[in-house]
Amino acid sequence: MKLKFIKAEDTEHNAKATVHTTGKLGFSSDAIEFLQLTEVKTIQFAQNEDDENDLNLYAVIYSSAQEGAFKINKAGEYFYVNTKNLFDTLGIDYKNTRVIYDLVNGEYEGTPIIKMLRREIKKKKKDMPT
Repeated sequence: MKLKFIKAEDTEHNAKATVHTTGKLGFSSDAIEFLQLTEVKTIQFAQNEDDENDLNLYAVIYSSAQEGAFKINKAGEYFYVNTKNLFDTLGIDYKNTRVIYDLVNGEYEGTPIIKMLRREIKKKKKDMPT
């Protein structure tokens, strides 16, 4: 047997983006570092047209404003994108379900992209006090 040890620094961080109940897409601190986000960058989202069961999103980060891309906003140390209309159009129920996208590097037609691997967690209903 031959073992190859994997260094922690060689693995990707816990980069993720979460859809908030307002419809905004917020980025974790690892995602901010992973994507090297700044206020001048923009992001464009895509879907897989070949597979209607593919709930993941795909994204390209641009270093400046691009037609059809979303502006990346910053509030304090927090980065977010106003994506309410996008998620409403896609029929994503972000109000009753916590929608999280794990971010990993990918490639499409020779161009680097970000694969946004979707996972959902059903939100717990708060009991009303009696």
